[in-house]
Amino acid sequence: MNSPPRVLTVAGSDSGGGAGIQADLKTMLALGVHGMSVITAVTAQNSVGVQGAWELPVAAVRAQYRAVVDDIGVDAVKTGMLASAELVEEVAELIAGTGVPVVVDPVGVSKHGDPLLAASALESVRTGLLPLATVATPNLDEVAQLTGVHVESEAGLRRAAAAVLSYGPRWVLIKGGHLPGEAVDLLTDGTEEHLLRAPRHANRHTHGTGCTLASAIAAQLAKGRSVPEAVTAAKEYVTGAIAAGFALGAGIGPVDHGWRLSRGTPAA
Repeated sequence: MNSPPRVLTVAGSDSGGGAGIQADLKTMLALGVHGMSVITAVTAQNSVGVQGAWELPVAAVRAQYRAVVDDIGVDAVKTGMLASAELVEEVAELIAGTGVPVVVDPVGVSKHGDPLLAASALESVRTGLLPLATVATPNLDEVAQLTGVHVESEAGLRRAAAAVLSYGPRWVLIKGGHLPGEAVDLLTDGTEEHLLRAPRHANRHTHGTGCTLASAIAAQLAKGRSVPEAVTAAKEYVTGAIAAGFALGAGIGPVDHGWRLSRGTPAA
């Protein structure tokens, strides 16, 4: 039997199951690829926030990565929560020698505003990780954190994209979900531009949206799709997952990673 495409997520664990490694693996399963993981940090979190976070030793992260890549192989890599400068630098070194598409989600804060990346790690993300990205997927808070550019309307998306592209990713997807009106994202490589629009759903249960989108892009790249094709398909999947998001606990519930499965719709 033919094996499915292989996607590796390098990210933190979310004990509540809505974001992080857990969201990544659910997304990969829903989209028909084989998901594998390197856990960089363990968090105690739920629907109301992050109660604690503990990063893993660099040696543990390296060992997980080598165990997967050297034996199973990989067709795309997605990075999420990396916590510290030491982990960012180690992961960047590992990815640089792998030679597959890389989706970098420069996770800075949780949905609830809890910090997930040390301030001392920002320069390592800028100079070590972003230059390796096939696609970088910052939201507007992460754009401001990394570049100092603050976006308050759709007109500012291009300026944000230029600022992130200056650090070297091949493509950047500026996620405009925090802006009023339509959910509009800008995908660009500095020359080619795509504005991706979707209706805004009146659903506050959006925990894990960023992790899910980045993993969906990685899954599509592993299938051999171009970056614009991969991002467009991933945006469609995430829009459906947001629409189907459900209440869980006392706070913000997760998106529904299996929304297509519950409808009997095959992975795309």
